[in-house]
Amino acid sequence: MTIPFTSTVQKSGAWLFEDTPLETSFTPERMTEEHRLIDQTAREFVTNEVMANIEQLETKDWDLTRQLLRRAGELGLLGTDVPDVYGGVQLDKASSAIIAGRLGPTGSFSAAFGAQTGLVVMPIRMFGTEEQKQRYLPKLVSGESVGAYCLSESGSGSDALGAKTCAVRQDDGSYVLNGEKMWITNGGFADAFIVFAKVDGEQFSAFIIERGFDGVMSGQEEHKMGLVGSSTTPVILQDVRVPAKNLLGEVGRGHKVAFNVLNYGRFKLGASTMGSCKLALGESARYSAERHQFGQPIANFGAIKHKIGEMVTRTYAIESMVFRTAGLLDAMLGEYKSIDDAALVAALEEYAIESSILKVTGSEYLHYILDENVQIHGGNGFVKDYPAERHYRDSRVNRIFEGTNEINRLLILGMLVKQGLQGALPLVAAAKNIQNELLSSNQRPELSDRPLAQQETTIRMIKKVGVAMLGLAMQTYGEKLSEQQEVLSLVSDILMDTYASESVVLRAQSASKAAKATAELQRDAASVFVNDAAMRVEVSARTAVTAMAEGDALRTHLAAVRRLLKVTPVNTVAIRQKLADRAVQQAGYIF
Repeated sequence: MTIPFTSTVQKSGAWLFEDTPLETSFTPERMTEEHRLIDQTAREFVTNEVMANIEQLETKDWDLTRQLLRRAGELGLLGTDVPDVYGGVQLDKASSAIIAGRLGPTGSFSAAFGAQTGLVVMPIRMFGTEEQKQRYLPKLVSGESVGAYCLSESGSGSDALGAKTCAVRQDDGSYVLNGEKMWITNGGFADAFIVFAKVDGEQFSAFIIERGFDGVMSGQEEHKMGLVGSSTTPVILQDVRVPAKNLLGEVGRGHKVAFNVLNYGRFKLGASTMGSCKLALGESARYSAERHQFGQPIANFGAIKHKIGEMVTRTYAIESMVFRTAGLLDAMLGEYKSIDDAALVAALEEYAIESSILKVTGSEYLHYILDENVQIHGGNGFVKDYPAERHYRDSRVNRIFEGTNEINRLLILGMLVKQGLQGALPLVAAAKNIQNELLSSNQRPELSDRPLAQQETTIRMIKKVGVAMLGLAMQTYGEKLSEQQEVLSLVSDILMDTYASESVVLRAQSASKAAKATAELQRDAASVFVNDAAMRVEVSARTAVTAMAEGDALRTHLAAVRRLLKVTPVNTVAIRQKLADRAVQQAGYIF
């Protein structure tokens, strides 16, 4: 049964200050038949063509990688974000999330696929001239041409604007580029490159460069911890003459290109980790059922049940967040086929906060799940006879890709504060209201009889804690707030738990309303997640407050945190066991 979805635009970050109507949150249960057909296509491609060749891909067989990219193009998987006039199939963002989720577990191939669809196709799609789109997009979305994204340098990773690559303007309007880019995915065999350089050493700009241009060279393949089957090389530019028509966007506006590509990349990375979480959960469930110790399957032991139950809970959380965010993007875009490039850029900019949240939470949830997957496999998890060790190595870069998790934590708070100070979000007023509320003797609201009412109340309290901590930080540090990275990271953790908690509850309530077969299990997963989120939030809040206050003020703030987060606990041990048993029974993810 498909649940009705009301396409209503909610401003980025507004969920921190207001309740989200149930019918406006997109969930996997709301997928249409078209979504399910797209999922089937991606699943069959991954199973029959990518995973069937995974060992060969790990040998750095670039011809095979290109062949599979070409096949993905034939299936329309490379062109979901591109209008049909340029050879694409132009689907909604939920479809893009579905495909990214299916491709995520393919490891090395996923890196090549992601670079092609997100880092190369998207900047040309959003910022290219009509001539550039006609020239490059059809070959990129068909897989005939392979692209690479050249932003990082040895001295400018997180500080991308500190790049040293220089573009010198010539009298005929062309540019001569010199520099060396590092850690470039697809660098060894790409045909086209999105390259960032400073025009005349100052104006950060983007260019489209072809391998056939004189002076374009790839360096030696990097020897990486993981993703060993993906090409990662330096790209060296020596007196590369680039025609004026190959400037991407405007001179001095390269940051606009780079940051919006990263915004979308973070959304896609979150979706990718979702699929990898499901894969690892399935491996753990099956292995624990087959592996016998002390005369019984290890799936019978409580310690293993705890691990698998938590895997289910975190996978449920990232899946809920991914599709909720996809729904936000699609709601703002409206009918995708009718929008222009500016509208797409505006949507990606609008939900940059949520995209960063997906990137951080997805990569960290996945790290936990893959670590426990190795642990459940025991010694077998440490050898290459089983895929657990490869998944573990491949995933580590996810916390570095698309801006490190540390950078993204700061971005989440920075963007939220900026919107608040500009009046786009009621941050200042909300912080004052909560401060006044904490000084009063107000009582917690009475619970309704709707499913997960207790968890709804807890989320409202978590939101108040998040706003209170942010308000206190702004009051304490003023203009020097951006320098307080430890406090900002703690508050960011609170906001991420807020978004995740509300996402799982909204989804579980939707399932209950639709009388889905999994409704009870979804409520169970949501209740565990919110219970544990409240405990994490309390620790983060107490740590942040202690850094910002002392004496009587400290005691007052700590008392307020305790009062707000006075949560009735749920039996998470029993619930995790229940979730684990069902996962083992179904040999994988249960929703």
